[in-house]
Amino acid sequence: MAEELGPVAGSVLVLGLARGGVPVAAPVADALDAELDVLVVRKLGVPWQPELAMGAIAGVGEDLYVVRNEPIATGVDPDAMEAVRRDEEAELRRRERTYRGDRPPIDVRDRVVVLVDDGLATGTTMRAAVEAVRRQRPAQVIVAVPVGSAASCRGLGADRVVCAWFPQYFTAVGQAYRDFSEVSDDEVRQVLAESTARRPGR
Repeated sequence: MAEELGPVAGSVLVLGLARGGVPVAAPVADALDAELDVLVVRKLGVPWQPELAMGAIAGVGEDLYVVRNEPIATGVDPDAMEAVRRDEEAELRRRERTYRGDRPPIDVRDRVVVLVDDGLATGTTMRAAVEAVRRQRPAQVIVAVPVGSAASCRGLGADRVVCAWFPQYFTAVGQAYRDFSEVSDDEVRQVLAESTARRPGR
């Protein structure tokens, strides 16, 4: 995936979507000699079928951005959707505190931002991530993933999308991995700490 990205000109920042995108983003940041940070995005699951996304939220600093997954969201009671959003916002803020502590988010203004996740199934969380970053006025937004369906990689709103593998029969992101175990909060913190240690003073 880093090879397909090729050289990226400008001040580059790689943001891994927590949790699963952070370990994937780290070698990309190393290959680009770029800073690594985390962007917390949460899926808004349908109350009676949580794995089905009716939308997603992404937080950058104090700002929170919501993307609706139409037409699924239109079939959900607005009060129920708002309740899910509140719960997921609380979890999003918890994760931000866990991963960053007192460290503020890196400023993305006028930078080339590479958004990395472990893969794209519906693309809903990535669309929220792109929207959140766009509002911060970066120079460019690039999406990079190891695997995804062709449909999910369209309509993301990014300047460029790099997907290393489009399976002929896409079933799930996990089909691209030998080990698709859930990434823990501790693993995210460790990856971020190791990346900071490799780039002292930056």
